[in-house]
Amino acid sequence: MIKTFQHIFALSEKGAKDLVKAVIWCFVCNLALMFPVGAVLFTVQHLLGCLEGGGSPMDGFWLYVGFALAVLILLFVLHWFQYASLYIATYRESANRRVSLAETLRRLPLSFFGNRDLSDLTATMIADCSSLDQMFSHYVPQLFASIGSTLVIGACMFTCDWRMALAVLWVVPVAVALTAGSKKIQDAFGTKNIRNKRAVADCIQEGLETIRDIKACHRQERYLDDLEAKLSAMEGSSIRSELATGVFVCSAQAFLRLGLATTVLTGGALLLAGELSFLYFLGFLFAAARLYDPLGVVLQNIAATFNTKLQIERMRSILEQPVQTGKEDFRPFGYDITFDHVSFSYREGAGVLDDVSFTAKQGEVTALIGPSGGGKSTLAQLLLRFYEPQAGSIRIGGVDIRDIPPDRLADLVAYVFQDSVLFTDTIENNIRMGNTAATMAEVEQAAKNAGIHEVIQALPKGYQTVVGRDNAYLSGGEKQRLAIARVFLKDAPIVILDEAT
Repeated sequence: MIKTFQHIFALSEKGAKDLVKAVIWCFVCNLALMFPVGAVLFTVQHLLGCLEGGGSPMDGFWLYVGFALAVLILLFVLHWFQYASLYIATYRESANRRVSLAETLRRLPLSFFGNRDLSDLTATMIADCSSLDQMFSHYVPQLFASIGSTLVIGACMFTCDWRMALAVLWVVPVAVALTAGSKKIQDAFGTKNIRNKRAVADCIQEGLETIRDIKACHRQERYLDDLEAKLSAMEGSSIRSELATGVFVCSAQAFLRLGLATTVLTGGALLLAGELSFLYFLGFLFAAARLYDPLGVVLQNIAATFNTKLQIERMRSILEQPVQTGKEDFRPFGYDITFDHVSFSYREGAGVLDDVSFTAKQGEVTALIGPSGGGKSTLAQLLLRFYEPQAGSIRIGGVDIRDIPPDRLADLVAYVFQDSVLFTDTIENNIRMGNTAATMAEVEQAAKNAGIHEVIQALPKGYQTVVGRDNAYLSGGEKQRLAIARVFLKDAPIVILDEAT
């Protein structure tokens, strides 16, 4: 069962075990809801006995009060454990799920990100994870527990009177079939709704990233019209998705209530025929009322599980990606870099590199010169395993980089990209990314080596000035010099300057 839950719901082993515990506690709580029914029947039986025997209805009053309090305390304790198993365990697994996703993304090659847009990954990390939090705290445990408790209570009903049991339970399989039978329709609407939400997120992100170009080309109105159209499509698909779910679930729940009518009619007929006692009739009425409430929740949970299945599949598509690994025992013979018959293409049929071989020797400067689009940046990114070559091999000190752990490889190489990125932090911390253990004197020396120290000192707060992607303090060239300062501070054996001029 643990392995099955892990596979179906993309859970860790601990999360799957916690889910089993949550199902058990929900099952026990559902059965415990029958205790008040028993208490009421016990009280009614006592009252009827008093009326028939001429005794006082107040006889044993405190006993019944104590019994009622005991039932309340029991329900409180059971629901407390249910709460802990549902919510505390769910959000602990939620934290682990996010960390696992982040760790997987960290170890994936850059080619994965080239095939997935950022807004889609963001939606998986935030929106999908939040939906799964609600699913495992409100839907899945209650679904399995309600099914189990219904079977147990139904079996008890059949042992008491099979005719009344049929009158109560005949609506259950029909209502469940009505909800479950709508899966394809709900999946179709749900998939379209997710696609429209992704289109809106893509459009908003694109607008934020290209706002300067949109304004420069005077395309604000066209962009807003496009965004409005996507928002309208998303709104319509969301309404249709909710309506499709609501129609089937509400119809099934309404049909479920027919069971009360058949229970009353069947019980009344048997009562009049003298084949059923009033106490049993009352017991079946109470039991039916208590049974249909969790069953109504089951119908909602079935529909909710259909919707979240799509999000689980999106998350699993990330977690099951092959991550980059390497051998921990890495012992290179120097730092010569050898490209041996390397071929690579970003997409099939559009080759970028074809049978490239050369050696960049340790202690020398190797320059790659060629036209734009010739593959110079691609060669540099292959060295860092941002992408994997389709043919050939790349070696550092005679060791294939595929045998080098990604973290170790990152320590060996300092890279200055064509477009340097500044994080929203102080200039000191932006430079210190090259070596977080560096002293302030080492940070300043790296800035001096990169020719940016005087510029930094002239800023309002010097090295404590906060910059970012859209900073108002540094030019493009000065941002590049900060990136070079990181390289000096990192002091790696291999330095790559992409577009060094």
